[in-house]
Amino acid sequence: MGVKEEHSLVTPAWDAGEGVAPVNTLDGVAHASADASADAPRSRRTHLEGEHPMLFAAYQWGILALVLAFLFIPLLGMLIFSVRFPLTGAWTAGAWETIFSFSGTTASGTDMSLLWEGLFNSLALSLFTVVLMLALLLPTMLALKIRPSKLSRVVEFICLLPLAIPAIVLVVGLAPIYRFISIHVFNTHPIWLGFAYTILVLPFAYRALDAGFSTIPVKTLVEASRSLGASWPTVMLRVIIPNLRGAIGAASFITIAVVLGEFTIASLLNRNNLQVAIFQLGQDDSMTATALALLTMVLGIVLLMALEIVSYELKKKREKNGK
Repeated sequence: MGVKEEHSLVTPAWDAGEGVAPVNTLDGVAHASADASADAPRSRRTHLEGEHPMLFAAYQWGILALVLAFLFIPLLGMLIFSVRFPLTGAWTAGAWETIFSFSGTTASGTDMSLLWEGLFNSLALSLFTVVLMLALLLPTMLALKIRPSKLSRVVEFICLLPLAIPAIVLVVGLAPIYRFISIHVFNTHPIWLGFAYTILVLPFAYRALDAGFSTIPVKTLVEASRSLGASWPTVMLRVIIPNLRGAIGAASFITIAVVLGEFTIASLLNRNNLQVAIFQLGQDDSMTATALALLTMVLGIVLLMALEIVSYELKKKREKNGK
């Protein structure tokens, strides 16, 4: 009797009257238990949100407040330092007036021409690096998406490799190359740091573009365009790039943020950019240097927020067009 009961647990359930297909009872139990375990955290969260909405809202706002405090308390400290003399405690906005008036000297008489030169160099480097990064990655990734091969893993590994190599180690290898370039090919202008900065931003730009490529049927779009007689430049400019606006914007914003904040390579290669100029200015006027550093960080935060807003608007527009 016990054997028959055990056997009945694993035999298929068959309802001839309703025409239901055989179903393994143990499999059904296993799938049900798996679904229940997967939905358990979600159900607990839903229960907490439904039964105690005020407590759930307080928990969310508390976490958000802790994160914002962690991020903005150091910025607040920098702001206070930029408007308050460390020794006397007197309050002044002289550092900010010097920055926004584009004065040639600070209140302490420090020359500001080096700073404006560094700012111009960093902006030019940002543009040059973005163009170089997109020109390098977009055709390469398009070719790999059209014809996947083992080379895809190699390219991904090469693009992610700079994450594991410190910038100071990169300088050791790049210094002889830049010495040769400065003497025999180009010159010592800081704009040529864009080649090194392209290496630095490869991991971030690759991930952003790869996420964009994964959301569109690349092979189908390319084959359809080519069958209609479009050339490869037309396919890239009028088919692929318009479908990757969000990914290209993300990669570009991240590149600009990295370039504006880079110090190690420019300093060790004796080139002037924004961060090097801020460091040198800090040797003579720490308040103005701190104000500039704070302004740079706020600019980076604004860029990331703009990226999020643009990505959200593009996604909403795409969903609206899809409906």
